[in-house]
Amino acid sequence: MSLLRADQDLTRDSYYAATAPREADLPPLQEDLTADVAVVGGGLAGLSAAIELADRGFNVVLLEARQIGWGASGRNGGQAIHGLACDQSEIEAQLGLAEAQRIWNMSIEALDLIRARCRRFAIDCDWQDGYLGLAVNARKARELQTWHERMASVYGYPMQWIAPDELPRWIASPRFHSGLHDARSGHLHPLKYSLGLARAARSLGVRLFEHSAVTALEQAAAPGTSSTVRTAYGSVRARQVLLAGNVYLQELAPQIAPSLNARIMPVGTYIVCSEPLDQARCDALIPSRSAVCDTNFVLDYFRPTADARLLYGGRVSYSTVTPANLAAGMQQRMVATFPQLAGTRIDHAWGGFVDISMNRAPDFGRLPARGAGGGAATASNIYYLQGFSGHGLALTGLAGQLVAEAMAGDASRFDTFARLKHHAFPGGRLLRTPALVLGMAYYRLKDAL
Repeated sequence: MSLLRADQDLTRDSYYAATAPREADLPPLQEDLTADVAVVGGGLAGLSAAIELADRGFNVVLLEARQIGWGASGRNGGQAIHGLACDQSEIEAQLGLAEAQRIWNMSIEALDLIRARCRRFAIDCDWQDGYLGLAVNARKARELQTWHERMASVYGYPMQWIAPDELPRWIASPRFHSGLHDARSGHLHPLKYSLGLARAARSLGVRLFEHSAVTALEQAAAPGTSSTVRTAYGSVRARQVLLAGNVYLQELAPQIAPSLNARIMPVGTYIVCSEPLDQARCDALIPSRSAVCDTNFVLDYFRPTADARLLYGGRVSYSTVTPANLAAGMQQRMVATFPQLAGTRIDHAWGGFVDISMNRAPDFGRLPARGAGGGAATASNIYYLQGFSGHGLALTGLAGQLVAEAMAGDASRFDTFARLKHHAFPGGRLLRTPALVLGMAYYRLKDAL
């Protein structure tokens, strides 16, 4: 089964879609337009960039292949958490401590940006403060505490350590040993947030088109000239272009940037949502109402919803095949964490695909100019944002801001991320999946020890 077919099936039972009714679909592009910037992708990164560009006076057209927030932006776990998907040690090894600290601080800025946009545009997305990172055994607790202490002393980011005897006051689960609490992180309803950003973009004059899959990209012939983005029934000629389609761009139009496609891989992730619980029963599970992740490499994540349900995610697939008996399998994981929820009905089960990079660091940059071999001196007017690696709810918003800054003439912050080096997955499209499956079996074994 293709990724697109599998993903279509995974949209049908989303809790988010059931609780965030859409307005009428926006029209597809059916004419030839000109703009300062063409944005490809109507998820959080593309919408954020469109808002930031419009604020700077740019004329922006945004093209979405399906519906706004249809992909990972509208179906994820809803957790907005500090940092990146990779550990800071990866950033330090590549860029040094000072730049790693700068990137960490930008990840915290990304959390504040969500709150600021909700206030500015009156977006009601069920925001809730708080995040718990929990260790499942004493060995992982020692690793987490070492990290926690270093983040406080080296990065200036203190969090609250939760010792084993204190943990029952934070979570009613026998599964965890100890952990930490970050009040700055939090969680939200991602589809409500995505749709709110789309309304905000339109209010600023951004022209949004749904059901407008990009079929071709004609790169500028010379510096200072325009590129053209084509769909089935129209085109946008723009001085600058942003590719923010992630895994969907490589499926819909793989010829646009094959070198980028090789550096990310689609990974399926799956979530269920329980029936409504009594409010007191729901609050007793996680009294702070924080989002929760364990610290395993192949992790479980969960959180209460605004309507007193438990939303629980944790299974992953490194092919496009959805696990059999998805709802039942996820219910077993939920009950293993909260035995008191045995017999609780699962009302929704869904999933989708995220774009992971080899090192799980985000992959931002510009395509080489036509006929150039690459490098800053030969970069084109076509920017890209990808590789959020399942940790993009907050970072996508910051990424949109950084690319808008770069397009407006200040690329200093964007280039900090662009200096991160990325490699193609080994084996190409045919062999990278079995190779990754073997690698993840190793990490699952480590998690179990």
